Amino acid sequence: MPGVTHDEAPLLGDLMPWSVAPLRPGRGWPMGPDAATLRARWAAFVRADPAEREKLLAPTRSRTLHTAVAQLPGHPGSTVPLAAASGPCPEPVRVLHGPFDEQWLIPDHRLIDAARPELWRVAGEGQLFLVEQGYVTGATGPAVLASAVLPDGRSPAGRPGRIRPLFRRPGGREPNAAPGLLAHLAAALGQDVGAADLLAWTLAVAQASPAGCRVPLTADAGLWARGTELGRRVLALEARADGTRPKLPGGRRPYVRAPLPARPAEVFYDADEEALCVDEGRISPVPKEAWEFEVSGVRVVELWCARRTAAGEAGSLEAIRPAEWPQAWTSELLELITVLALLAELRPLQEALQEELTASVEAAPGPGITADALRRAGVLPVPDTARRPASVLDHHEEGPGGQFALL
Repeated sequence: MPGVTHDEAPLLGDLMPWSVAPLRPGRGWPMGPDAATLRARWAAFVRADPAEREKLLAPTRSRTLHTAVAQLPGHPGSTVPLAAASGPCPEPVRVLHGPFDEQWLIPDHRLIDAARPELWRVAGEGQLFLVEQGYVTGATGPAVLASAVLPDGRSPAGRPGRIRPLFRRPGGREPNAAPGLLAHLAAALGQDVGAADLLAWTLAVAQASPAGCRVPLTADAGLWARGTELGRRVLALEARADGTRPKLPGGRRPYVRAPLPARPAEVFYDADEEALCVDEGRISPVPKEAWEFEVSGVRVVELWCARRTAAGEAGSLEAIRPAEWPQAWTSELLELITVLALLAELRPLQEALQEELTASVEAAPGPGITADALRRAGVLPVPDTARRPASVLDHHEEGPGGQFALL
């Protein structure tokens, strides 16, 4: 049975039609690599007098000290204007700040210009997110990434992608798939196909294009099985929803050979020694493939380190940062290196799968499961309702000033 060539492959935006634009924070200080720093920034903010508080907020058209907004879904914070804010910092939560960079965010709707509440409503147990990376001509790296925590959807190259939840409702209910798509694939493959299978296949074969991320499909059950198994291996490294820590084989595991300094100024890679140098600090062995791993043309490790060594503008809340390099950052850096090294090992398998997809078309030409075939089957175009969020509100959400929000 045939597969589908790149130009004939359907767009991810048609296969998983509900997507949300990246979060727009409006200011940098409510997000950071460690939660303690965010609490310190909040404390400095609420201690400030009204004039200084306005300066520290960095107001925008969407958020000022007097803006009235609803609660962020799932987070029972205050809805009084920030001019009257007091008390302890809302408990920071984990978010994904661009590729492979889990950071912390103060989940306060008053601080975030565009928080995308529809995403917060469906986040939680059973949910996964695909983040489509912005297209960059000639760039290497994955076209789409998976996350178990809420992603902000930011591209390292500054080009916006799209966030696609796997499910449209909380608790892993109602797959975000074109109506009829999973049944169509099941009939073509002669086996059950669920939302998790579609996600795994996408991680294995998705390709970037100027028109958007494309996902070649196949009616070959053997190819589908190999692709979904490979995609699950990718997912286990990218999302790690079960909290497992991946490991490289003994002898290849990175270790701290010299302690990382409190506030490093320079990060570079010593290819001869396979070492990541953070000023006088040193981690090795670091495979070249991990150091060179890119998303949208930007090296992931280099960007991760740069975000933790930036000083922040003097007098701003972003200038409040750890006095010493936290031990947790070192552990996270070692894990990041491990994940990228293991993902790099899967790349040849993904490339081989792509070649098999192309060869299957040449060996058995036919209609395959192309975008046109999905249109003939009535799967495409998807109805407009599938591109909008589902109505999921089954509890009260507090609106501005303590009033109930109406949706």
